[in-house]
Amino acid sequence: MLFTRGMRRSHLIAIDILVAVGPVLLIMLAVGDAGSTRSFQGPGWFGVLVAVAIGLPIGVRRIWPLGSLTIIYLSLAVATVSGMAWGQSGIPFLIPMALALYSLGLLEPRRRSVLALVACLAGTTLAILATAVATEKPPPWETPAMLLLDWLLLATPWAAGRAVRARRADAVNAAEQLARQAVSDERLRIARELHDIVAHSLSLITVKASVANHVARDRPDEARDALRIIEDTSRDTMIEMRRLLGVLRSDSSGLDLAPSPGLGGLRDLADRAGMAGVRVDLDVHGPERLPDGVELSIYRIVQEALTNVVKHAAPAHCRVRVDADERAATVTVVDDGPGVRSLPASSPGHGLIGMRERVMMYDGEFAAGPGHGGGFTVTARLPYRLAGERT
Repeated sequence: MLFTRGMRRSHLIAIDILVAVGPVLLIMLAVGDAGSTRSFQGPGWFGVLVAVAIGLPIGVRRIWPLGSLTIIYLSLAVATVSGMAWGQSGIPFLIPMALALYSLGLLEPRRRSVLALVACLAGTTLAILATAVATEKPPPWETPAMLLLDWLLLATPWAAGRAVRARRADAVNAAEQLARQAVSDERLRIARELHDIVAHSLSLITVKASVANHVARDRPDEARDALRIIEDTSRDTMIEMRRLLGVLRSDSSGLDLAPSPGLGGLRDLADRAGMAGVRVDLDVHGPERLPDGVELSIYRIVQEALTNVVKHAAPAHCRVRVDADERAATVTVVDDGPGVRSLPASSPGHGLIGMRERVMMYDGEFAAGPGHGGGFTVTARLPYRLAGERT
């Protein structure tokens, strides 16, 4: 298998044709040796023809496994009936059948290959018994030993072919399962990204639209400010969604996509939350650059946490702290609003689930709930390794 790995099918067929020459020559030499076979009295051209019919089908065993085995089987039957195989070693005669059985076990369905194997074993048994009866009586132990040897010579390649077939099928199934898992993970990632983008933006838009509706008549300037915030937020959201969905398009290679958001975008999140009535104190400590996936996860966790504050606690004061070193990053978001969120008791909300899933991708730790002194606290720890660090 190591030798044939990576070779083209045409090359393998050419090798089979060369291998087929060996049994043909061995059978021709055995038949032509007058001292070793006295039962075959036919013309020489007949012996050559039968030898070629036994050996050459090996060359097409990969293309026509059942047909090549059938030709070899019938040719061996002719060799037995005509006396060509009497008094000869069965190895040169059975090697072509063994190779054909390997291909049959590898390429054909189980039912067909099993029937072919049984037919070959039965035919070989009849041939050995007929030869023992037609020639001088062999020692009592010789016929059973010959039967066992020939059965092993035929059954072993067939079993090897079935094993290789099963291994290839397992490899294909494993590859398909990995592909399905990759598609599922990518769908989950995209759904999570879309939820974070849409939920954050719509929460801010809803708050500012409510403000604009209430002050439109008495304070038109404040209403215009709220509408301007809605316009800017909507435009930014469309750009980010276009960046995310653009990677799914077949012609996305030509798009000028923005980089994924990271730690540099936390200030914009804080400013947007401030527009919705949540005053945010942002404090970031650690290396200037973290792995891209870690930065994106931190950004989305802070985004979702601030979205929850805007939805459930505004107006409020919120503290966002990010502490990172060479091993892990810790995110803490604490607000002074109501400690109990308006969520069903049976569901923690898609936002909290999304944050927890992001943390679990790094085998980290996540906690969310009312704080001891009031308010609501979200804590996430994401372990990671810097590029080039040894495990």
